[in-house]
Amino acid sequence: MESLNRMATELVDEAIDFAEELTIDAHTLPNEATVLDFGVDLPGALEAGLLLAEIQTAGLATVGSTVDELAGAPLTHVEVTTDHPALALLCSGKAGWELETENFQGLGSGPARALVAEEEIFRNIGFEDEFDFAVLAVESDQLPTAEVASTVAERTNVPESSIFLPTFSTASITGSAVAGSRAAELAVFRLAELGYDPLDVLSVSASAPLAPVAESEPTAMARTNDAVAYGGQVHLVVEEPFDKFSQIVSTAPTEYGDPFVDIFESVDWAYGDLPVELFAPAQVTVDVRGGDTHVYGETDESVLAESFGL
Repeated sequence: MESLNRMATELVDEAIDFAEELTIDAHTLPNEATVLDFGVDLPGALEAGLLLAEIQTAGLATVGSTVDELAGAPLTHVEVTTDHPALALLCSGKAGWELETENFQGLGSGPARALVAEEEIFRNIGFEDEFDFAVLAVESDQLPTAEVASTVAERTNVPESSIFLPTFSTASITGSAVAGSRAAELAVFRLAELGYDPLDVLSVSASAPLAPVAESEPTAMARTNDAVAYGGQVHLVVEEPFDKFSQIVSTAPTEYGDPFVDIFESVDWAYGDLPVELFAPAQVTVDVRGGDTHVYGETDESVLAESFGL
């Protein structure tokens, strides 16, 4: 397999070449790292969000959109398909890098994580990337500073001038699109957390509605989680049977059933206090190759209608 960061860098180059058409902006920091505004000072865009979701998966996923009905209203849905789930979704796409400096907070995802490869999932999969450039997508309501880029460069062992940081806020069109693309990732991550070998997940297809852009980051965080937990649908093709497939979906925790704005408020917005299984898609079909097909969970249009204001 070609370097994940190499494939992502090619997509970033494409984004820079078509920045005006994508309604994004790219600028160079004093240390020559590159920041791309996908939706921080700019409002973001659907096409930009779809491309960023592809960048996050290092080009190993096909990302698109369609219009489907939700609570009687036509609404954009984000679709993702990959035949490399372990690499695309867990070793690359997963949001697993907390970025924090004195004046900056953000959450990093994308193939730069594979250059560090310190998370347990990399040991389980047995993968580590090596390349001279690093691409880290950053979810934040601030654009990264040179200090942030230096931190990424140090951890990835890549020159500062070879760091690319496409950045977006949750409360942007891009943020809604990227969040909708995560239904597939969350399903595979749940399986891995339950003890299933992610390399035995052969193919994944997923869809989730595009949450309306909220007026604040906390509300956007709630709405985008609603989109996946109450509207995300995933189809998995796997190699081996498993006795915990039913636990992939978000319906397992007792908190399930309320909009995430209420769930978050119940713990004073301390996300870490909530059970990890709550952050999962609403409905999953699991096809065991040469075996049985299982369907678990269901979508909840009433919660989505309340959350989205439909």
